[in-house]
Amino acid sequence: MTSTQDTDTGTQDPATRNPAIGDDVQANGIRTNYLEAGSGEKTVVLVHGSGPGVTAYANWRGVLPELGKDFRVVAPDMVGFGYSERPDNANYSLDTWADQTLGVMDALGIEKAHLVGNSFGGAIALRLATKHPERVDKLVLMGSMGVPFEITEGLDNVWGFQGTLEHMKTVMGYFAYDKSLTSGDLAQARFEGATQPGFQESFSSMFPAPRQRWVEGMTVPDDEIRALPHRTLIVHGREDAVIPVTNSYRLVELLDNADLSVFSHCGHWSMIERKDDFNRQVRDFFLGS
Repeated sequence: MTSTQDTDTGTQDPATRNPAIGDDVQANGIRTNYLEAGSGEKTVVLVHGSGPGVTAYANWRGVLPELGKDFRVVAPDMVGFGYSERPDNANYSLDTWADQTLGVMDALGIEKAHLVGNSFGGAIALRLATKHPERVDKLVLMGSMGVPFEITEGLDNVWGFQGTLEHMKTVMGYFAYDKSLTSGDLAQARFEGATQPGFQESFSSMFPAPRQRWVEGMTVPDDEIRALPHRTLIVHGREDAVIPVTNSYRLVELLDNADLSVFSHCGHWSMIERKDDFNRQVRDFFLGS
């Protein structure tokens, strides 16, 4: 594997190191940046969401070190996001992202893993589990896509990010129940991350209007979800304005072996807004029988 942290001289001041950049693997033909923590007997793979400027680090920075106390934890950047490859004429689709995730597991010698999927990452986790059930241990679906729903104003704005700071402020306002979490410097930081060379171009090509079709493109058929035997924990913020909590009600109906946890006073960022509760529930779920 090749580290994307190397500079042309092979050295880099640790003080200037970008924490979102980890190591590289070739995953189903895609150069994939990933972060890793811990060295437990079992592996957890974290799959991020689809907001502008998102990276595995942005989604999972509060989760990686905590789960890393008990597990080997791997968090890749999906193709078209973060610091993974942005191929010309990429086929951005649910199967592409699921196959890439499996490719990361293959490249790192991970035969079977717990999967945690956030939002669009939940749909990816479901797709991987339905295609390769033997490669998945337990599932955590957080604010998950994967079932049909009418696109929300929040998701339409997230996917339709216009590449300006003002619109980034609008987009950030949909994510959290506590608006203080998305005020101040966060919008500026996410704007700068989203508008790095090539980032906005790839993002805007993924979900062009009308965007309801991309909700449908991230949907896994009901009968395939019903057939999943995996122990599953479903987590959702009650006040989620991006992915409706009714998605999780539908998933717990479809999944025979699933439990549902709904966090009050919480929007789309359960792993940030209710970090301690989220980490504790997920850790206990993975450690339990």
